Amino acid sequence: MSTSTTASVSTHILDTSVGRPAGDVAVRLAARTGREADWQPLGGSATDADGRCKDLPALPEGTTHVRLDFDTETYFAKKQAAAQQDAPALRDSENGRPVFFPEVTITFAVVPGEHYHVPLLLNPFGYSVYRGS
Repeated sequence: MSTSTTASVSTHILDTSVGRPAGDVAVRLAARTGREADWQPLGGSATDADGRCKDLPALPEGTTHVRLDFDTETYFAKKQAAAQQDAPALRDSENGRPVFFPEVTITFAVVPGEHYHVPLLLNPFGYSVYRGS
């Protein structure tokens, strides 16, 4: 939850290739206090069965930029192993990898007192993000 001196962040992932939430995707959070500052890892979590990551660490006071890192390769590898009928993804990807983007990194600016919900719409060959509510 944000206060007047901090921002807060939440996210969820929808796997648009199947029209369902993407569960058990590792998400890491980092923050910095200015464009030239070093990134400070804050920890991480994983999406639940609803594709939501509800327990991301709080942002430190003075945060101006946030980075979310999603481990999409592991998610799609597990999905591929569980559903061998996903042959087009395996056939069309380079080096037999089940996903073109092995990780997705989203970086965005924040201001104190605001909440930032950043959904990730994901498929094996593309992704989209937006500021949600």
